[in-house]
Amino acid sequence: MISFPSSPLVARPILGPLLQIVSIYGATWVGWKLLRKLLSNSPLDNLPGPPGGSWSEGHFGQFWSYTGWAFHKELAEKYGPVSKLRGPFGETIMYVYDPKALHHIIVKDQQIFEETPGFLIGMDAIFGKNLFSTTGEAHRRQRKMMNPVFSIAHMRGLKPQAFSIWLTCKIEQLRDTFVQKMENGPQEVDMEDWLTRTALELVGQSGLGFSFDPLTEDGEQHHYSHSVKNFIPVGDKLMIARHFILPLVYNIGTPRFRRWVVNTLPWKNLHELRDIVDVMQDTAVEIVESKKRAIAAGDEAILQQVGKGNDIISILIKENMKASEEDKLPDDELIGQVSSLTFAAMDTTSNALCRTLYVLCERQDAQDRLRAEIRAARRKIGGSELGYDELVSLPYLDAVCRETLRLYPPVSTVVREYVIASKIVNRFTHSLFSKRAREDIILPFSKPIRGKDGTEMHEVLVPKGTTVFPSLLSSNRNPDVWGPDADEWKPERWMDGLPDSVAEARIPGIYSHLMTFIGGSRACIGFKFSQLEMKIVLCVMLDKFKFSLPKDRKIFWRMTGIVSPSIEGGSKAEMPLIVSPAE
Repeated sequence: MISFPSSPLVARPILGPLLQIVSIYGATWVGWKLLRKLLSNSPLDNLPGPPGGSWSEGHFGQFWSYTGWAFHKELAEKYGPVSKLRGPFGETIMYVYDPKALHHIIVKDQQIFEETPGFLIGMDAIFGKNLFSTTGEAHRRQRKMMNPVFSIAHMRGLKPQAFSIWLTCKIEQLRDTFVQKMENGPQEVDMEDWLTRTALELVGQSGLGFSFDPLTEDGEQHHYSHSVKNFIPVGDKLMIARHFILPLVYNIGTPRFRRWVVNTLPWKNLHELRDIVDVMQDTAVEIVESKKRAIAAGDEAILQQVGKGNDIISILIKENMKASEEDKLPDDELIGQVSSLTFAAMDTTSNALCRTLYVLCERQDAQDRLRAEIRAARRKIGGSELGYDELVSLPYLDAVCRETLRLYPPVSTVVREYVIASKIVNRFTHSLFSKRAREDIILPFSKPIRGKDGTEMHEVLVPKGTTVFPSLLSSNRNPDVWGPDADEWKPERWMDGLPDSVAEARIPGIYSHLMTFIGGSRACIGFKFSQLEMKIVLCVMLDKFKFSLPKDRKIFWRMTGIVSPSIEGGSKAEMPLIVSPAE
């Protein structure tokens, strides 16, 4: 970590002008937004949408609220699959879950509808050059290198059957810890904490060849564990600053100067994020360098590593060594993948598992049915642990996972922007965007919507610079696609046969007609691993334990960047469940 003078006598002469520069940038940006709003009419003005919204934040206070479920439901039910929101300072935002429109945004015109500058720059500043922070040719090159590494057959260099058994053995450590906890009868257990620890350890061992957690009651966790678990709660507090301030100041001065500014600003949340990023970066460098040393030293050194050279990062480094010069990833991009992949794989999977257990607590009949299916499958193979072939052939387990991921996607909404590229933007973002200028485009709908003036709209002209919110949640619950019971948790729908409307909608998601794992070139690269992990955890734990909701507290799901459980009225992520031996 670089240290800088923090004396007020040194800070004030430099910090004052810096804040003035930021203020001028901000005031100019706000003034331009307001002037453009006053002097022009937008083709989006005829889209339906909710009234109100404050001048400074528009509808963002409701849309990004921890308790925003009702607002999102009203948007979908009252205003339909394409609607308009007010953003900060009068900005017009599109909210979209129409299948055809989503196909254009996520797949057909994905090079036009990019991640927002705030997201890309934020991911670059936090994780470095990785799949989250790159676009265009850089993103294509990284994706080309990493896609085969993430196949189930490729991970750990084993067949799917052997890989699933390896995962099962790791999750049995969690089961054994719970067996010890249950020695004196049923216990209240914070399953959010344990499932997060489990998800991190699994991605650590299979993805990074690194162990973070022994998964025991009193086991010492790696300091990286605490940092990566706190990333989302701290990052959510800086969301507005990341999207609206960071793009304006990202490249002012040298990295050393910017680090000094971060250290000097009296901003607690920023300092917490700085410390989290430092730990993640130092650990990522340590992991990549240790893998490179082991590979250079030969087979014996590789076999002494946690992943024995078959983890994702080791495989990626070895594949990168064999790649052509045009496809090869530089060291900073290899390092950038470590924490970004860990972050992507940990919270989403652990919270999907939390939601599945929560629903099974509400529906004890479904929990009993799933436990019976798991036990019957184990008896069929002589009581052994289920391998990959057995896991993927369990119909009710598959239906439970699919239906939970449909109704409760861990991420509710993503953000895209119809990019205006320019030399100024490229200078401030290290060529994150293409230099080719974009023109207004037509976004078609799968069925007409009723405009504010009463006319039928079959399409809309999208102006350059428009921000779009593709709603994963509303797409997965669209009654035109999934039927009138779209808001109900019904695993049986996957076993009885989906309605024709699901296939006909041509949802652009990479997984099972769902938007849960998104689609196109920015789809979740590890979605197969996530599904396998979910199924193995459920099989191992439900075979031995019964889960129930506590009677004295109510669990509330917070609509954070990644949806998380908490006690109603609480602020931290937790999900206490009553765990008892299953009969």
